[in-house]
Parts: sequence; structure tokens; C-alpha cells
Amino acid sequence: MGNTASDAVITASKHPGLFQVIREHLRVKHYSLRTERTYLGWIRQFIRFHGKRHPREMGAPEIEAFLSYLATHRNVSASTQNQALAALLFLYQAVLEVDLPWLDKVTRAKQPQRLPVVLATSEIDRLLFNLADGHQLMARLLYGSGMRLMECVRLRIKDLDFANRQIMIRGGKGNKDRVALLPGSLEGELRDQLTRARTLWEGDRAQHQPGVEMPDALARKYPNAAKQWGWFWVFPAREMSRDPRTGIIRRHHTHEQALQRAIKRAAAAAGIPKPVSTHTLRHSFATHLLESGYDIRTIQELLGHRDLKTTMIYTHVLNRGGRGVVSPLDRHQSFQTKPSQ
Repeated sequence: MGNTASDAVITASKHPGLFQVIREHLRVKHYSLRTERTYLGWIRQFIRFHGKRHPREMGAPEIEAFLSYLATHRNVSASTQNQALAALLFLYQAVLEVDLPWLDKVTRAKQPQRLPVVLATSEIDRLLFNLADGHQLMARLLYGSGMRLMECVRLRIKDLDFANRQIMIRGGKGNKDRVALLPGSLEGELRDQLTRARTLWEGDRAQHQPGVEMPDALARKYPNAAKQWGWFWVFPAREMSRDPRTGIIRRHHTHEQALQRAIKRAAAAAGIPKPVSTHTLRHSFATHLLESGYDIRTIQELLGHRDLKTTMIYTHVLNRGGRGVVSPLDRHQSFQTKPSQ
């Protein structure tokens, strides 16, 4: 009698349905599976940090305390702290529908000003040489187009436009679409890759396998599209696997970790001492375009950066050696290793 909705809510440790509700809200808004797992992880940590109290019993002070703890005791990066904040804001604003005051008492993690790692063209050549054919094609595509790793592995057949030498990136970072370069030198290899993918697609259709995963609500709107060739993966996985959301066994795209590990091994084999990752190829793409004289705003558009300041970081890499200044030692042609006698 007289119980309010908040009175009926019990602690999170005894209320597993809370996380199912969060999942449903994330999926309605079409968040990726990776983001879903990340947000749920931060929300669990937040609840445990405060003795398993239910989020409805807490608010801005508890969020500020948790975020400050991450910065002062766990020494997380600024991007990690912002990620935790985004998860908690989603919980309160989108799920619990609670308006929070401005969080002005949070101890902010410091945002270090670091330059991206960029490979010289000779290092790019050595890296690619040490990659097997399948991974080499993906790595060359990352370097040649500036795509992010997940944009590459999620490519669909319909997104390759050979006639105009462009790639349509659908639902990239920030769920934005954009156009990327399709290197002309890769056309032959990409067509060979499509032939291999076609063999898998035809085999799946002959065995009446479920179609590929579809973005957003398109599976309901166009129930047969998932089985169409245009929606198939450019880089499909060799084996079937279970969809972690629906439980359906279907063919997914190749796993991103396979390319990440291959890049690490290739960099070691090539004797490259720099910390090399798939994102290094994107950094190298942007920097080498700048070196070739392309406009910074053109590069911003190709990379899909919302803010030009993000793209401007590559100008600092390009102007290495003190903003392009030649050392006086290099100009002093009469320098000798030993003083004259």
C-alpha cells in the first residue's frame, strides 16, 4: 500500500532485470555490440563501487565520486574516464529517465598530448611484405583508404564502387556515413577477393543458411535482404558462428583480432621498433597525403573527423624536426668529426 516506483526497486544485486532493460534500450538506439558490452561493464563497476546500491538510489554525487576514483586511484586515461561517463549518462538519462545536474566536482583525468605513430613508406613496404595474402589485402586497404579497422572488416559487397573508385562507409564512428578512397591499384585483388566471397555466399545459399547480420531494423523491413549478394561481407569468416545477440548460427565477417595480431607479428618480423597497430596505417594514410600536398579539409572529410582540430594533429607529425626547420648542424657543411689540428 502506498509504495512508489522507487520503493519497489530493490538492489541491483537482486535485480538482474535491470541489465536486460539497459540492453533493450541500447539495441533500440542501434548501439553496437561492442558499445553494449562496454557500457554494461562500466555500469556494473559503478554499482559495485557503491556497495551494490541500485542506481535509482544514487545520483550526481555518486557518479562524481566514481569518476574521480577512476582518475585518482586507477589512473585511467581521459578517454577511458569519458567512456565511463557516457555509460552512466546513458543509464540515467535514457534508461532511468533521470535528469542529472552538471557534474562539476569530477576530478578529470589528464588528456596527454601525444602525436600518432606514423610509418615511413619504406616501413609500410616492409610491413606489407611480411603479411600473408589475405591480411595483406586488408592492410593495404586500410593504408590506401584511411579506413578504421571495424569499417574494413564490416565492408559489404554493395559498398565497393569500382567505377568511381570509392568506398561507402556505412555507420562509421558516431554512426556517420562517408565516402572513402578505393585505391585503383587494389581493384584486381579486390575482385579476386569478391570471387572467393561469392563461393562462400553461394554455398550458404545452397545449404539454406541464415543470411548475414543486418544493420538497425532492416532485417524486419527487408526480410530477404540478408541473403542477397550485395549485403554479403567483402571479408567473410571461413566458419559459421553463433550470433551473440540472437543465438542464430550464421556467417559473420572476419574477426578483427586476426588482422590485429597479424599486423603485430609482421611489424616484429620487419624489424620495425615503433608500436604498430591497424590504426597506424590510418595515421600514415593521413600524414602521407599531407606530404603529397593535399588540402587538410579534404583529408578531414576522407577520415570522417567531425572537428578539424582532430585532423590538424597530422600537421604536427609532418612538421617534425622543429616545425620543418632544418637544424643548423645539418646546414654547417664544413663540420668535422674531429677539430682541426
